[in-house]
Amino acid sequence: MTELTAEPAAAERAAAERGRLMPMLFGAMHAQVLHTLTRLGVADRLADGPATARQLASGTGTQPAALYRLLRAGAALGLFALDGERFELTEGGRLLCADAPGSIRNLVLLFGGDAVWRSWGRLEYSVRTGQTAFEQVTGLPTFEYLAAHPDEEAVFNAAMAEHTREVAPAIAARCPLDGRGRVADLGGGNGALLAGLLTANPGVRGVLHDTASGLRDAERVLTEAGVRDRCEIVTGDFFDSVPEGCDAYVLKSVIHDWDDEAATRILRRCREAMAPGAVLYVAEPVVPDDPTRLADAAGTLMSDLNMLVCAGGRERTEGEFRSLLARAGLRLDGVARCDPPVNYWVLAAGGAGT
Repeated sequence: MTELTAEPAAAERAAAERGRLMPMLFGAMHAQVLHTLTRLGVADRLADGPATARQLASGTGTQPAALYRLLRAGAALGLFALDGERFELTEGGRLLCADAPGSIRNLVLLFGGDAVWRSWGRLEYSVRTGQTAFEQVTGLPTFEYLAAHPDEEAVFNAAMAEHTREVAPAIAARCPLDGRGRVADLGGGNGALLAGLLTANPGVRGVLHDTASGLRDAERVLTEAGVRDRCEIVTGDFFDSVPEGCDAYVLKSVIHDWDDEAATRILRRCREAMAPGAVLYVAEPVVPDDPTRLADAAGTLMSDLNMLVCAGGRERTEGEFRSLLARAGLRLDGVARCDPPVNYWVLAAGGAGT
């Protein structure tokens, strides 16, 4: 009897696993539905009310019947509600609008865009060579490519800002600034994280440090947050130097962009600028050392592959961070996980020997 029931049980398990794997396979199609709808600006056009595919086609330069099929697929993904021939935005679809609270529009444009999309299509190249597929596809390292393509750089910066706005409160809660008068956000882009830090700590002043292109929208963001009068904006390159005289320094989503050599160089510039008693907060995903926890860290591991494919960096374990900091003359003093669903840990470091 055992032999007779073994095969059906195995078949049932295989069917269940097939049901789990197939959505992964076709996830790329879902991503391109999101990207194409966003490129066409469909959600923004529906923000004022429902419309038919024919009405939307006239403003998007698309073929009505083909656009209807795309919109119908979007409805199946929960982006629209379809009533007769009219499509209406759902709460999820509204996140594709440019000005929606919590918008992911630029994240969609970045990760579904040609350069990143083709780079992920060459994942095998990166695994075989250890080199970034992005450079193989575009002919330039990521940040040089962005500098040479201002429109795409603007999308990248806006995408990073979208993400930072969502995680800033949770990260700020893990960066205690009591008794610290001045905090510097290094590579801080438009200031979304620094605005969160200063809002949470009214007695603290800030320094926003980044390249000129990274800081392009900083005046507006800091002004709208009501913290511009407490913040100094400094143009620079953290590979060369960082502002001195601050009581705290923050690096968010910076170290994972770089290999160990480049990351150590950034951390050394921080160590050189830090006075005795200053603290460095590094906000990054952390890869679990325990293999039984890998299933809970799928997002971090996908980000790790994105670093391999696109940037040449990596996500790291706590032990790897500890070693990296030590190479730069820093010691790891503590690690705190941000409240879920924010997938960040904040590592607090001080100068070794101080």
